[in-house]
Amino acid sequence: MFDEIRAYSDQELLPALERLWGDPEFKTAVTAVPFIDSIETLRLASLQCTSVKQLHKNIIHKLLTLLATKTCVSLQGEGFEGINPDKAYIYMSNHRDIVLDSSFLNVILLNHGLDSCETGIGDNLLIRPWITDFVRANKSFVVKRNLSVREQLLATAELSAYIRHTLQEKKQSIWLAQREGRAKDSDDRTQKSILKMLIFGDKGNILENLASMHLIPLSISYEFDPCDYLKAKEMQLKRDQPDYKKSRQDDLLSMQTGIMGYKGRVFYSAGTCISDEIIKMDAAMPKKDLIEKIAGLMDVRIHANYRLYPNNYIAADLLDEADTFVRSYSRNERERFSDYLQQQLNKIELPDKDEPFLRKKMLEMYANPLKNKHKAKASGL
Repeated sequence: MFDEIRAYSDQELLPALERLWGDPEFKTAVTAVPFIDSIETLRLASLQCTSVKQLHKNIIHKLLTLLATKTCVSLQGEGFEGINPDKAYIYMSNHRDIVLDSSFLNVILLNHGLDSCETGIGDNLLIRPWITDFVRANKSFVVKRNLSVREQLLATAELSAYIRHTLQEKKQSIWLAQREGRAKDSDDRTQKSILKMLIFGDKGNILENLASMHLIPLSISYEFDPCDYLKAKEMQLKRDQPDYKKSRQDDLLSMQTGIMGYKGRVFYSAGTCISDEIIKMDAAMPKKDLIEKIAGLMDVRIHANYRLYPNNYIAADLLDEADTFVRSYSRNERERFSDYLQQQLNKIELPDKDEPFLRKKMLEMYANPLKNKHKAKASGL
């Protein structure tokens, strides 16, 4: 059941690992990771794992923790102490990094004595056979993209059924991005289509069905986004070429840059489960309005729990050419961020490089979390 999209079972783990270690591209990729001392030691240790859970606890957790120490000043979380380990949740978060959003979440979950979660990953990122094996052996399920209308309906039904199966039968928590693809400008909004997908094909009360999935709004905050210049570059390309589409090579570069780039402080804030608030909504409202209301609630909760850094305040002031938040950062911090911004802009190579546009877009990436947090706090929700 769900054979095309599901994460691998414990029985499928060893064959998948053997395929991985027999793939020259995978070994080349692992060799390129600077903090792995012995590839052979890692290979033997992974092949001794008899379950996916053991692989996550003994191998993946250690590697990701090491990655965090090399690329982050800190990786911290809050709100996880109150999570019931006997319940399965959907952690729905803003989408900052292609690979690490769910990976770092799993580090934090394991650090709090909780089980790691399954992750949805778009099939557009499965650009090599070994990547498919690697992610499905690491609790990832496949989200099919770029389909015809009929194929999309079938894929949505399958995905929705798999998520319910995972939560209810496997008792396994799931991470989902609040939208398809990253919000390039960090103006994070929950796509209503994601919520509709969760209850696609479900009969009965919409509110009861969504409440049963135990949605937890999760806020991810980066001090520095290593992909900021790549996102800005993509914005100019889309502005200048309306039919522009990223290549598989572009996706691979974003993955590599996001994983290995410097992030500064990274913070995950788990909000409270919104099931009680969902179930209290007016079931007589039209479905469209209910979905919109739940998406709005998710947005406010994610925005309210952002962790803000001096960069966010500096970017807002630079963008508005004002000193509104001048008390929230020092002169040295402002100079360092301005220098950082220029260094990132210098990395962008375009024939008709529009630096004022690119600079504005990068400033928006850092200013939007601050602006959205202030609006969320003012809303009182």
